[in-house]
Amino acid sequence: MSAITLNDLRQILAICAGEDDDSGLDASALDTPFTDLGYDSLAMLETTAHVSQRYGVEIDDAEVSDLRTPRQFLDGVNEVLARAAA
Repeated sequence: MSAITLNDLRQILAICAGEDDDSGLDASALDTPFTDLGYDSLAMLETTAHVSQRYGVEIDDAEVSDLRTPRQFLDGVNEVLARAAA
């Protein structure tokens, strides 16, 4: 199972939040809270659901609820993906 990348996250957020793919989410924003980037809790729940479906893993909302930045989200989701692949 492959890891989710920043580019993957950017594309998924664009789908879930209804924005274009040029959201400004790049490496310089990895430690910026999603709320500061304009993503609310609903967008993040939809993003988590989309990632679960796309990668075929069960991601509990509680596992990602404390992941407030893109870096934390990527690390947390990739940990779930690694556990599922083991």
